[in-house]
Amino acid sequence: MIRLRPYKDCDAQKITAWIKDEYSFRQWSADRYDKFPITPNDMNLYYRNDKNNERIWGMTAFDDAGIIGHFTMRFPDDNRNDEIRLGFVIVDNEKRGKGYGKEMILLAARYAFDFVKVKKISLGVFENNTAAIKCYEACGFQRVKSEHIERYTCMGETWNCIEMEYRKRRL
Repeated sequence: MIRLRPYKDCDAQKITAWIKDEYSFRQWSADRYDKFPITPNDMNLYYRNDKNNERIWGMTAFDDAGIIGHFTMRFPDDNRNDEIRLGFVIVDNEKRGKGYGKEMILLAARYAFDFVKVKKISLGVFENNTAAIKCYEACGFQRVKSEHIERYTCMGETWNCIEMEYRKRRL
């Protein structure tokens, strides 16, 4: 059974160890970090920049064996609180393909809808990250058509970002 809690500095040790190569590192972080590999200290310094920003926070997913995943939640618009944007979504390599990612994302959605009271959850995922896209679609996220495609230069290539969203269903 997976549960969620706020991110703690001590989580960085395990999370950074899950990132084995620069390709997957860039799929996870795009250009948000200057170098690969990152250390736990690098990750904690990155998050400390936002420690007093109440519009963004990190979450850690865990079970009885320890932490299994991580993501951030933020309000993307400074003037509105009806949308949460997920970012830095990652699952322990040894847990991938076993439903943990889907369970974590569904818990994040439940948290966002039931406790933060948003109407929509959004995220961006690189088109070359097919496993993540399948996971998000299995959770109910749908691709959003956009006039502007977000692009990043990663590892000498241009990577396109797919915008996805999940809206609260009316009961």
